Formats: sequence, structure tokens, C-alpha cells
Amino acid sequence: MKVTSVKFAGIGGTGVVKASDVFAELVFDLGLDVKKAEVHGMSQRGGSVASEVRYGDKVQSPMIPDKTADFLVVFAEDQVPVNEISLKDGGILLTPKDIEIDKLPTEKALNVAMLGKLSTYLDFSLENWQKALEKLFDPKFHAGNQVAFNVGRESRL
Repeated sequence: MKVTSVKFAGIGGTGVVKASDVFAELVFDLGLDVKKAEVHGMSQRGGSVASEVRYGDKVQSPMIPDKTADFLVVFAEDQVPVNEISLKDGGILLTPKDIEIDKLPTEKALNVAMLGKLSTYLDFSLENWQKALEKLFDPKFHAGNQVAFNVGRESRL
């Protein structure tokens, strides 16, 4: 399996790191080699945050070289220009514009909705996604996360 690179980006406090943790857990649980790196901006809440996840049979480095990311998942529209250098030609950009925000149980569930949208491009079972979400979130968030994940899956581009 070739190495696939997914960059998550946004601002602190919006669930960028949590979403990348869920995704990394998903691919790790499937027995794939996975590497992850994070960059936090000047402030943890409100500053730029990026998390890079690479997976495949053998991954050498967690860092995604410019113009090689297969997916760029951005949680704040103003972070697109800052991070689009990462995306390869033909790569897939996902932004909050892709999600029907008014259908989310809470604003904070955007990160899970973005994972739902990402899931439509990847060949991982819904059961595997659900397992990773349940593993990394407190049970009190499971029902809302299921709604948010489905909103992401059903949102149109």
C-alpha cells in the first residue's frame, strides 16, 4: 500500500488534534504503519494548529512535504491559504463549506463531521470509524458524534 498523507488544519480549540488522533487511531487499529506530527501556533486556543497523519505499509516520516498531501482537511476557512501549499495537484480539499453546519448537534462537533466527510473518500469501514470515535471520546459524546459523523457523510460538496 502506498503512503497516504492527510493534513488537518485550523485554529486551536476546534478539535483539529482530536480529529487527527481519531484518524491515526483508526489506521493504527487496522495494522497499518502510521506516523503523526503536530504544530501548534503561538497560542493553544485561537492560534494556528496543524496535524499531519501519514499511513501505509511503511512510513518513513510523519511530516508531509509541500505539495504531496492527498487530503487537506481544514476546520477554519481562513486557514486554507496558510495550508494549501501542502496539497498535491489533484489532492482533495475539505472545508467547513462542505458541511451543513446547521444540522450539527453542536458547533464543536464540526471536527467529527469533517471526519465523516473524509470517510467518504477512504476505503475504511464505518464500523472501524465508529470504533475509533468511541475509543477516543467520552461515552457522553457518542450519540452526538454519530449524528455529526453522518452529517459529514451526507453533506454535499
